[in-house]
Amino acid sequence: MAADVPLPARDLSAEVVPFVLDVPEEQLADLRERLRRVRLPEPATDPSQGLGLDAVTELCRAWLEEHDWRRVEDELNRRGGFRTAIDGLGVHFLHVRSPRSDAQPLIVTHGWPGSVIEFLDVLDALTDPGDDSLPAFHVVAPSLPGYGFSDKPTGPGWGVERIADAWAELMGRLGYDRFLAQGGDWGAMITTALAVRHPDRVAMMHTTMPRARRPEGFDDDRLDATERGWREQAEEFRRTGAGYSAQQRTRPQTLGYGLVDSPAGQLAWIAEKFVVWTDGDGFGGVPRDRVLDNATIYWLTASGASSARLYWESFGGIDVTSPVTVPSAVSVFPAEMDKVPRAWVESRYVDLRYWNVLPTGGHFASLEVPGDFVDELRAAFALAP
Repeated sequence: MAADVPLPARDLSAEVVPFVLDVPEEQLADLRERLRRVRLPEPATDPSQGLGLDAVTELCRAWLEEHDWRRVEDELNRRGGFRTAIDGLGVHFLHVRSPRSDAQPLIVTHGWPGSVIEFLDVLDALTDPGDDSLPAFHVVAPSLPGYGFSDKPTGPGWGVERIADAWAELMGRLGYDRFLAQGGDWGAMITTALAVRHPDRVAMMHTTMPRARRPEGFDDDRLDATERGWREQAEEFRRTGAGYSAQQRTRPQTLGYGLVDSPAGQLAWIAEKFVVWTDGDGFGGVPRDRVLDNATIYWLTASGASSARLYWESFGGIDVTSPVTVPSAVSVFPAEMDKVPRAWVESRYVDLRYWNVLPTGGHFASLEVPGDFVDELRAAFALAP
């Protein structure tokens, strides 16, 4: 039975301790052996049935023959990994401080099927842009509970709002009484919850996936052609692209048996989203190695079930109506699967100071178009009070 990556002895104090990643070689050997013996299904009878056999076969080959996990370990260790216990749960995070004395603290939150890998390619530009006229940030990038090198909750209750409260505690523990916040996917919901629940702590928030409902009595004739297209795309996504979500929010444990036991299953479950939620062919602009880096974290930490449980915890109970009063910013990337009209966003994010619709990019913008992602954060947070 494969074991999770060994973590430091559980220390449920408030101490922040360094976390050095060093996966035992036998775990990597086990992964390689499983990939050598992978058993794949027959080809689909129609492309709409999911990620194609040829694509998965090639990904498994590249994972076995070309991927270098030690490179990933070195990247993560050089960035400054830490762990601390919050509300009884060990939380892993990267904390990358800027050399600039005027740098602002910024917490960035990933979603599913992501990890802190999403932010590796933007950390340098955010923390040390090399130009004093550009803003700099002290970046904190936590791993969600049940994801990566954070602990897995052993009981229910770790939904969006509890995570938001934990992030507020984490930033205070690091000495940041007031900070900026950014997130997409689950990170968008957590960032919004942070702004709603801790408005005195969040100086400004930015998201690529705002959560807002159609205002009561809203006249759809007010939508322009682009926004009408967004709503049509969102409806198509709910009809044909949301099956993963239905499974994860209802039976994450059953799903987990397959994902935790089969590297090909875990890889395909994740990689499909990098294909369909990015802008362009293949993985859009996301390097294949980054997709494999991300999948390897899920595999080594056996996070197939624990990551999916966030859907079970949170769906049906996510607050999408409470007004967001802190200054807010939204960047809309065209391949995002659920884009919300500006008027809807403004009805909830009542101090919307920045709105931009970009020509390229998708759900994994920090990996796909890292330069644009950084530019958006710089432009948005320049408007923070």
